[in-house]
Amino acid sequence: MIREPIAAGQFYPGSSGGLRKMLESMVDDRAEKVKAFGLISPHAGYIYSGMVAGAVISKVKFTDTFVMLGPNHTGQGRNFSIMTEGSWITPLGEVEIDGVLAKQILASSSYLQEDQEAHQYEHSLEVQVPFLQYFKADVRIVPIILAQARGGVYKKIGKELAGSIKESKRQVTILASSDMTHYEPQESARKKDNKAIEAILNLDEDELLRRVADLDISMCGYAPVVALISAAKELGATKAELVKYQTSGDASGDYRSVVGYAGILLK
Repeated sequence: MIREPIAAGQFYPGSSGGLRKMLESMVDDRAEKVKAFGLISPHAGYIYSGMVAGAVISKVKFTDTFVMLGPNHTGQGRNFSIMTEGSWITPLGEVEIDGVLAKQILASSSYLQEDQEAHQYEHSLEVQVPFLQYFKADVRIVPIILAQARGGVYKKIGKELAGSIKESKRQVTILASSDMTHYEPQESARKKDNKAIEAILNLDEDELLRRVADLDISMCGYAPVVALISAAKELGATKAELVKYQTSGDASGDYRSVVGYAGILLK
């Protein structure tokens, strides 16, 4: 399957020149690169979340393949969906799916299923791809979408993902796509997001799940983040770093109802 872009011209510029120019304004080509088992990056329109995504991706020492975990906003497709063949198109060109690794991940997973429908109109992974292309034109991806389930399911998906990466004996980076609190006043959003970020920085996926539930944190990608934390710890991660946090209000100047964005490295 060739997946055509659905967010081009909406979440980010639809032309290659316009997109590259915007990316140049959001990334830091001089940032010190660090080895990371994974990262968390937001997925809103670039004018709101692009500075956060650019800051965190700029610090990653790139690998050939990125396994991308995103939430399901559309409700379409399988609950736990992976694409194992084909390519994704953005205005910057075509990105191939790493079919060998994707098939290995699928074969070893208790939950993932081959599915294209969940990916076709889902923006959460698509908006990450141009940032990856900016730094590595021949980057390959493994796209995975996670719908709602018990926390234990996400943790097992993460641990099995880590097992597949270990078995492949390759250097792979895992990217979890998530925004933070949605449509609350700035002060409330920051307060809630700080609690979620604290759990992530402690690499405590169970505490993150508890805080999301107990504090009613409308973090759309908590499932991918839980899977990421579980996978990263299995791969050897011992710490995390908050690279940048801001809200849509910091871009728009309207702090009455904001969405929070966090860029975090797991090392």
